Amino acid sequence: MAKGGAGDVLTGIIAALLASGHSSLDAAIIGVYAHGWAGDLVAEEQGMRGTRAGDIADKLGWVWKKMETYNMAKQR
Repeated sequence: MAKGGAGDVLTGIIAALLASGHSSLDAAIIGVYAHGWAGDLVAEEQGMRGTRAGDIADKLGWVWKKMETYNMAKQR
């Protein structure tokens, strides 16, 4: 994730999680996990050199959906 702007995307994710009421630890763990997963998806599609911070941000909607689906299934 050593791409220009990738850290800004991660910071934004964590800040949003904090603003939504998550503890600092939970926000950090969830944020890093989601950011990493989105980065992995982009790298699979475009390769490591083709990955841009905006592409990581674009994949977050898919990542959140998958994480929510997992949590809903786990609660049943």
